[in-house]
Amino acid sequence: MTAGTERLEAAGITLGFDPEGGVVTDLAVTDGGQTVAPLHRAPWVGTEPMPEGTAPLMAKLQGDFFCAPFGATEDGSPLHGWTAGARWEVVHRTGRVLRAALTRAAFGATVVKELRVEDGHPFLYQRHVFVGGTGRVAVANHANVSLLRGGIIRTSAKAAWETPRTPLEGDPARGRSALTYPARSRDPHAFPGQDGPVDLTRYPWGPRHEDFVTALEARGHRLGWTAVTRPGDGDLYLSLRDARVLPMTMFWHSNGGRDYAPWSGRHVGCLGVEEGAAADKLGVSAESDLAGPGALDLAADGLAEVRHVIGAIAWPSGEPVAAIREDGDAVEITGEHGAHRRLPFRAGFLGRD
Repeated sequence: MTAGTERLEAAGITLGFDPEGGVVTDLAVTDGGQTVAPLHRAPWVGTEPMPEGTAPLMAKLQGDFFCAPFGATEDGSPLHGWTAGARWEVVHRTGRVLRAALTRAAFGATVVKELRVEDGHPFLYQRHVFVGGTGRVAVANHANVSLLRGGIIRTSAKAAWETPRTPLEGDPARGRSALTYPARSRDPHAFPGQDGPVDLTRYPWGPRHEDFVTALEARGHRLGWTAVTRPGDGDLYLSLRDARVLPMTMFWHSNGGRDYAPWSGRHVGCLGVEEGAAADKLGVSAESDLAGPGALDLAADGLAEVRHVIGAIAWPSGEPVAAIREDGDAVEITGEHGAHRRLPFRAGFLGRD
């Protein structure tokens, strides 16, 4: 962990918190006799200066951080907003709970971050609370999963998958995007690509590319989930949310597709799993097609809140995940070939049916 990083720890789980940009770092879960550390760290973090004009978050590109506005700027803020580009001041902490306040206002709001871990739970429970403020803000948690040895992606039920209006990299002198923009498909196993159908449920699916695709939650259920199996590592990354509040799962496929600094073709094996409400990233659909709001509504005299859970477990079978469900104070995970785990979970943290 870098200098200035705070540390949270409970039985079986540990992580760091970097106040610069509010980055969760070094998440590690001890499970089944192994240490599971699924989050990505860019090769330049802590080793070299960034090119002039680079967004502050790039120097810290790793782990998980909160974006508001997601993929955009606000009143001179850097990419992904002040929540990812300014300092957070720790205002309360115990060994298992940390609260920090953003040192700059976002959309006129004071923003408070709460991180919590529990003994025996393989999860990090996160809250971001906006006190006051005005307007609508696109939000997302931005976890970066390391898939240097490949991965298999499964999700809760989706209505469709689609790309934005324009590619991440459209100039061949700077990099490459390999999907079709914009495009929409109900089948993630056969998404339109520039060289034919692409299976978005596997990573990697192509060489040297930089792509972004959104999965739109199906209507009628509360628990939204993403499960990334890492067969080569024998483990599983988990992301859980209330699908009625965060109806979009956005996937950033970063696999050597950018040739300019600091990327320089060396940023490979990273899958961004970005759970949020950011209708402006849709390329074909409208906000009315979502199963929930396309942004977070702020209230000058009230509170607005985003909750999200990430975690990891040993998963030696290497199976894709077939289902995840809550059962009281537990989460049950079932693999496509019968693997099963029952994990302790904070009942009601993600809302109730």
